Amino acid sequence: MLVCRPLHGMVRRLHHDACFSSESVPFRMITCLVVQSASPVAGALTADLESVGIHVIGAVQRSTLVQEVVRLAPDVVLWHEASVGDEVFASTTLLQATSPRPVVVFTSDPDVDKMARALESGIHAYEVNGYLVPRLRAVLQLAQLRFTRELRLRDELSDVSHRFEERKLVDRAKGLLMRARQVSEDEAFRVLRAASMHSNLRVGQVSQQLIAAANDAEALNRAGQLRMLPQRLVKLYALHVAGGATAKLGPSLAESSDRVDANLAALTKTVSRSTYGDLLDAVQQPWKALKIALAAPPTVAALIEADAQAERMLLQADRLVANLETGTMTGRLHVINVSGRQRMLSQRVAKQALLALLLVGDAAVAAQSEAARACAAFDDAMAYLHRVPLSTRDIAADLTAAGHVWESMMQALAQVRTRDGQQSLGETSEALLSLFEQLTERYERSMQILMG
Repeated sequence: MLVCRPLHGMVRRLHHDACFSSESVPFRMITCLVVQSASPVAGALTADLESVGIHVIGAVQRSTLVQEVVRLAPDVVLWHEASVGDEVFASTTLLQATSPRPVVVFTSDPDVDKMARALESGIHAYEVNGYLVPRLRAVLQLAQLRFTRELRLRDELSDVSHRFEERKLVDRAKGLLMRARQVSEDEAFRVLRAASMHSNLRVGQVSQQLIAAANDAEALNRAGQLRMLPQRLVKLYALHVAGGATAKLGPSLAESSDRVDANLAALTKTVSRSTYGDLLDAVQQPWKALKIALAAPPTVAALIEADAQAERMLLQADRLVANLETGTMTGRLHVINVSGRQRMLSQRVAKQALLALLLVGDAAVAAQSEAARACAAFDDAMAYLHRVPLSTRDIAADLTAAGHVWESMMQALAQVRTRDGQQSLGETSEALLSLFEQLTERYERSMQILMG
């Protein structure tokens, strides 16, 4: 509870022992907030302060100190305690953390350890054996000077630390640009400086934005792989069931499984757990079931179970990708999403064609229809990628090569009932996947995406 003493107005009487006279240069009166205590001397402190021209704006309980400092904004907080205890240090520490002010403590306690604690807790003047009225102004002014110097040193340290952190950001950003553009360090810095001037931001701020863009792009790429890899795994498993397996399929299954685990581990470390943790967990659940299904001998029944889990994982991974894209820089990252989705569609088309071959009845018809829908989605995305104004010579070459491989894959799709057709379907889908892996990485490192 706040207890305020009656205020006597601005006391203009200057104490003779403090060497003041009526002819002195006018000064701004110091405002002071006194913390109430059980000290017998504390009662006279307010009158003594006002007698030397210090304006006491109130007397407060320790429990409301921070609130009243925020409300009244005194120049100095003053305390008189016969013996200083933990409560005083706790209060001054909290005060300096929330609303810093110069703090003066008058005490009869000469304990050196407490003096050290006083300095650590933000007390700027710790006067042992009470106070003398003639020295009150000097003590409070010294506390103010120490407080001002402390703030200046903190600002200087903060500025140095900030510049050091910005330098690290600039170095990281230069490294990203050097890899993306294959340029020298000097050229990378010129790009950052030009972007800084164009955006009216510091080079460090531009660097921070570039690093964030690169991290977002990598996360989206990894999440996109979580859509593709289950489709690829079931496709490879279906080739085993169909009898069109080659010596390469076994290692490809293991490699794909390892990639899922690696991407999940990386995303768990890099994306916000509080924002995307539930979405990552939702991907993990069907992945565990899919690994169990793929461990079974290659039969149609096991294939059906594996595909069911892969479809669940695709749904959850798609939600993760959508949220990562909309949660960052939608306009810039959409092309990474589309290119990454082409990887999934290339595997999905092959998988659904093999399911249509191996299943019977309505299940076979549904798989055939889904293969056709995946083909149409792939064609639409190819048209979009050709229209996107992010094309470089390498990107254009990859898109052209992908178009040729896609045509070959369509020819293999028409011959899927033959052993040669199944083998060709496996090979062309893998070739198409490789091209879009490369293409998605090119988009991920694109200067237009990194620099906005």
